[in-house]
Amino acid sequence: MILYVNGDSHTAGAEAVNHHCFAEDDELYRGLGRQPHPDNLYVSYATLLANSQGVLLDCAAESGASNERILRTTKEYLREKQKPLGILIGWSTWERVEYLYEGTYYQFSAGGVGRDWPPAVQDYYKQWVLNTDVNNKAVHWHNQIFDLHLELQDQKIPHLFFNTFSAFNHDTIDRRDWANSYIDPYNHDGTYYYWLKSQGFQTVNPNSYHFGPDAHRAWAEFLDPHLTNILNESIIVK
Repeated sequence: MILYVNGDSHTAGAEAVNHHCFAEDDELYRGLGRQPHPDNLYVSYATLLANSQGVLLDCAAESGASNERILRTTKEYLREKQKPLGILIGWSTWERVEYLYEGTYYQFSAGGVGRDWPPAVQDYYKQWVLNTDVNNKAVHWHNQIFDLHLELQDQKIPHLFFNTFSAFNHDTIDRRDWANSYIDPYNHDGTYYYWLKSQGFQTVNPNSYHFGPDAHRAWAEFLDPHLTNILNESIIVK
């Protein structure tokens, strides 16, 4: 039985105990590429939840990931792998996108141009910065994520969503019925980051948005009954 988890750096446990976000940044794990650093994944809420549920973890989270990447890789997983026991996704900020160039996906965020990006990708990134409208992106992702929710319902795959940093709190968004599958989607204070801040947790350093192991444990304990609930509902339906 597998719990499939996807998201961005928060889900990857970035900087939780090791300052490396990507495994490849550490010479001991270079062959793992942009996967989460194993030290951080070990203490992440994803691992803690899988252990609590007594299931295997398949974590596809990547630091800096856009929602486009999260959606793409989740759908690829569902096409190519066995049906998981459940799916847990921490959605990223709305403005992020991915750009496919010569077979490689590049993740665009507010972090700036990547040092190793080809000139054509850097140029596209600069245009993206100029043209991005966060409110429009929020509406877009509200619709895209709801479509995924409906697809997973049709496939009878239990799933639990939450927002890591951004909420759907824009006036132009029509609220939907998520059937207990989305934790506080319309509440800024219900996001992973701001919920932990309200609980008194501090980031690993003043210049970071990432939290340490104690915060990951608190979030796992918060999510656990919600996850248990949707998994049990699925069993009853079956």
